[in-house]
Amino acid sequence: MSDLSTLFQPYTFRSGVQVRNRLALAPMTTISADPDDNVSDAELDYVARRALGVGLAITAVAYVTPGGKGFPGQIGAEHDGRLDSLRALAARIKAGGARAVLQIFHAGHNAPPELVGGDVTSASDVPSPQPGRGHVPVRALSDEEIRAIIRDFGDATRRAIEAGFDGVEIHGANGYLIQQFVSAHSNRRSDAWGGTPDKRLAFPMAVIEEVERARAQATTPFLIGYRFSPEEPHEQGLTMHDTFALLAALRERHLDYVHVSLQDYAGSPRRGGDPERSRLQQIAEALGDTPLIGVGNIWTADDAARAQALGATFVALGRALLLEPEWVQKVQAGQTADLRATFTPADREALTLPAPMWGMLTGAMLKDRLTPEPTRR
Repeated sequence: MSDLSTLFQPYTFRSGVQVRNRLALAPMTTISADPDDNVSDAELDYVARRALGVGLAITAVAYVTPGGKGFPGQIGAEHDGRLDSLRALAARIKAGGARAVLQIFHAGHNAPPELVGGDVTSASDVPSPQPGRGHVPVRALSDEEIRAIIRDFGDATRRAIEAGFDGVEIHGANGYLIQQFVSAHSNRRSDAWGGTPDKRLAFPMAVIEEVERARAQATTPFLIGYRFSPEEPHEQGLTMHDTFALLAALRERHLDYVHVSLQDYAGSPRRGGDPERSRLQQIAEALGDTPLIGVGNIWTADDAARAQALGATFVALGRALLLEPEWVQKVQAGQTADLRATFTPADREALTLPAPMWGMLTGAMLKDRLTPEPTRR
């Protein structure tokens, strides 16, 4: 058994936000919002139970503007009418003792046309590489629209502050709009927002700056995190070389944390970097003193400890907390043998999972116990 003591050490972020341990609820798609895109009671119950153990609870992602909605059943943070919904979510998380972080994004060319009035947009008019999406027309955003979306991120941050959240996580991962600007595959622009590696970073840096500007309104400590994906499989897609440039820029922003999106915390790079060492280890080294959240295929306490040994300051739990809502409490009590390892179709209520999320899980993941992380957003 690994030494688990570091998992349960408290931590104070640069912003002053304090957490009780180094474990986080990973932001996972629930597709469980109310029909009007407010947070549903079922989603509140789901997140509240899991907030009883972790130090940091990161919500399912909220869209910051109507044209950025990414999937059905997604919560919105795009106008002030969402404040009551967001307040309920923050309050339920904080009642469990965790710090509440609202993840925010724009889906870009991954937005379903029917959810954005048929106007799918991105850095350039490059279709989404997702299966079955190559035929969907994509429109390149104008400079004016880009600047408006940046302001939308700031407005969503203001709402998070007013709603009582302890921070926001800027979702620059998993192929959504911010990553689309960073990637040479999807960003073919030749203006201030693309054309060179540095210019492809202009959009995420502008979003961070706007979120920081909004944070200045907070009267209590409020953290800012940033999530990214280190590589893309398609031609001209991101490599570890691109990621190291992004990390250097993020390090200069003095963020509270950076959160890497990985399928396997111990996986090695495909293109660029040292193929003999894990991505996680190389990312931690590149970030220096910027805290890193690691995630991906972490099921056991030993997995979590190994992720920390590779350089993760925090460990985010995804499927493990779906399968075992009391994972943190059981591990801390030394009851690792009691962790749930399987589930049956009769377990939805016992696991406090919203029906739409349960349908997604049982439809896609009954094979191989709960195979690694496809619902993570």
